Amino acid sequence: MSTPRPQPVNLPESDWVFGYGSLIWHPEFDYTEQAVARLHGFHRAFCIRSTRYRGTPQQPGVVLGLQPGGSCVGMAFRLARPTRRQSLERLYAREMLADVYRPTLVPVALANGRTEQALTFVANRVSEAYQRLSETDILHRLRHAGGDRGRNRDYAMNTHQALLALGVRDRRLARLARLLEPDARAQASART
Repeated sequence: MSTPRPQPVNLPESDWVFGYGSLIWHPEFDYTEQAVARLHGFHRAFCIRSTRYRGTPQQPGVVLGLQPGGSCVGMAFRLARPTRRQSLERLYAREMLADVYRPTLVPVALANGRTEQALTFVANRVSEAYQRLSETDILHRLRHAGGDRGRNRDYAMNTHQALLALGVRDRRLARLARLLEPDARAQASART
């Protein structure tokens, strides 16, 4: 018997979604506007065990979640009105496979100075998938795990590159990317 999936919440009129990981570079929903945005009170961290998208039960991966404290720069998307319901259903199907996140409405500061209420997914710290891992354990998972959506390493590197393209440098993610670079060079030379 599968766990019932939470249904999408009714968003305020603004209809914004805040992405801080793969939603930045692979949103999979229709939107009419996007803007770099900052969320105060939370930071991005590799703290969610992934046994489907970026890992398996035998070789779990790790994906990003929001944890209390600090701030996080990501991308805010305004959902397209005509497909809002379908977009929310796709988003929930993607993010709410289990109880790993808590859908939360938060104020985000857009780069143009506006503040909008946005839906985001905060790490559920009581979920069995929530983990506090050392940098060594995170790197091990990023290097070795892969799942339905590809290698865990690619998830981290794509997020890092997408943030750099926005002019955002996440110190923790940049450090992990530097440590993963020798792996990327070795894999590229092995293919040639």
